[in-house]
Amino acid sequence: MGRLIKLDVTQSPTKNDPLAFHLYGAAQAVAQVKSGTALPPALHRIFLDSSPSPQARGAIQDIAYRTMRQLGLAEGLLALLTVKPVQLPVLQGLLSCALALLVDTEECGYDAFTIVNQAVDAAASDPDMAHAKGMVNAVLRRFLREQAVLLPQVRKTPAGHWNYPVWWIDRIRDAYPDHWQAILQTGNRQPPLTLRINQRKTSLPDYLQMLHDAGLEATAVGPFAVKLHKAIPVAQIPGFADGFCSVQDAAAQLAAPLLDVQPGMRVLDACAAPGGKTGHLLEIADIALSALDHDPKRLRRIAENLTRLQLSASLLIGDARLGGLKSAEAGAKDIGNNIGNNSNWWDGRRFDRILADLPCTASGIVRRHPDIRWLRRKTDTAQLATLSAGILDNLWQMLEPNGKLLLATCSLWPQESEQQAVAFGVRHHHNAVRLPAPGQLLPTVDAQQDHDGLFYALFQKTGTGI
Repeated sequence: MGRLIKLDVTQSPTKNDPLAFHLYGAAQAVAQVKSGTALPPALHRIFLDSSPSPQARGAIQDIAYRTMRQLGLAEGLLALLTVKPVQLPVLQGLLSCALALLVDTEECGYDAFTIVNQAVDAAASDPDMAHAKGMVNAVLRRFLREQAVLLPQVRKTPAGHWNYPVWWIDRIRDAYPDHWQAILQTGNRQPPLTLRINQRKTSLPDYLQMLHDAGLEATAVGPFAVKLHKAIPVAQIPGFADGFCSVQDAAAQLAAPLLDVQPGMRVLDACAAPGGKTGHLLEIADIALSALDHDPKRLRRIAENLTRLQLSASLLIGDARLGGLKSAEAGAKDIGNNIGNNSNWWDGRRFDRILADLPCTASGIVRRHPDIRWLRRKTDTAQLATLSAGILDNLWQMLEPNGKLLLATCSLWPQESEQQAVAFGVRHHHNAVRLPAPGQLLPTVDAQQDHDGLFYALFQKTGTGI
């Protein structure tokens, strides 16, 4: 990919052209996604280099996410509007961002000619793209002249119509022949801001009243779930800083109640980051909870959230595939919101409950992470399913007799969800009983529900064997 230009709000040639600055930052993010970097870390790197204002950060992020949701259409248009493929990644990203805005000027809030002029200014601000500013102008103005012909032409193609890779569209259609169109459409919508109330500090009616008193409209979409009608910055959410609520999708809020934790139980939250389910488990009951993840940075985020919620857990760095009976030679330590680094993270004492939030393609949360569809490969599902099977088998030996293990994924692919659960039940048929659980939840938006696509399967261990 092209070199990453350091942006500076006070020194950039685009400082008097805010949209040009925003387009340029978003173009860099899109280029990084195309090279294999997830959008959140791509934006984080750009923000570190550019130190934009909070307003500029929001605008850059909005354009980048909007482009991810329109990338199939934008790239289809670009193929028709250019004689040969654009070689410079940031230039391609800039044109994709501008086209994503131009296809819906009413929603994005900019008029068409402003978008074109500011895209040209953005190209001119980068020495590597300055030579192409004429091409940017010509391509975008041609689109404005010919859009009545070009848009229907591109939208006849699967990628241009649905804004997903063709293999993704085919797989959704094969898995859900009666619902595939609604699933794809839901994945292209902006997600709601859904909160989980902390039942230790408030109730659902009381928190809805708190929001109402603050002038915010909201709807209950679950026993603990509140959906704000209009998204606002987290810092402005009433009671957030004091731990009255957390941001969490309504479907993800089902995990903790399904485990049926009781006071005094030993509970393991495996693959715990980013920690939403960790906090919910601790809000439900006074338990001894261990949160495991292989990434120290992600564990620190859990620690920060638990501190805000005034809750405590043992945070452990480790691989959920390892640390079983044969390798448990040393005890896990560091109870509290501190991170213990112990290669033999399990102390040999079995858990009463285990939440196995398995690694997956995250195909069920694309409305929140629209870059996922462009980052995943067809082969990822099989590889992740194999990895997850090893995690499940290792964790099962750590569960007490009569204990419960909840298999959870944020995937829509049966190989990662229902087929994984069935295969696990077959492998452990001698002591695993499958209990009632929601199974596959499809992404849904209606008056009563608004949630991502998650999967849950619950198992109870019988007898005394592992």
